[in-house]
Amino acid sequence: MRDVAARAQVSLGAVQRCFRNKEEMLLFAVDYVGERIIERVRDHLTRSAAQSAATALGHVTTEIALLRKAHRTEARIWLAFVAQAAVSEPLARSLRTSYAALQDLLARLITEAAESVPADEGAAPPDPQREARTLLALADGLTSHVLIGHLTEEEAEEVLHAHMVSLWESLHTTRVRKAARP
Repeated sequence: MRDVAARAQVSLGAVQRCFRNKEEMLLFAVDYVGERIIERVRDHLTRSAAQSAATALGHVTTEIALLRKAHRTEARIWLAFVAQAAVSEPLARSLRTSYAALQDLLARLITEAAESVPADEGAAPPDPQREARTLLALADGLTSHVLIGHLTEEEAEEVLHAHMVSLWESLHTTRVRKAARP
């Protein structure tokens, strides 16, 4: 807490008036980063309401992945909290809440994208929750790879784009194949 006070150029007492302890301060920080990501996602969806669900899904996943240089600080903070959450139940609980909200949003967009593909009645899309979990795991993994320098931002975006194309093709193939059955 002393480090935070020093970096913020305020007294330790000022920090302690806002946060009773270090864990409370960390919870605030992780919630703040999560809220910023979700806010950017919502703003993007609101600004571009006319886009297809598949396009929206790609943009949302890119926002979640925190691959852009402008989001590098958030990415470092987020992943530091993910690591700390392995030993802190309150942080883990907070992250689970954030991931659940993102997973639900991705699952909804996957469902909408699948429904936009022409098909006969009875054709069912792949499991949207499973696909959403896959996208979240891919986003986190790519974020880590960019942060440690294993992948460039461009390489990570190519991987993400390739997966999105594969997902879209899978949705289309599944629905068309099921529609073609007698």
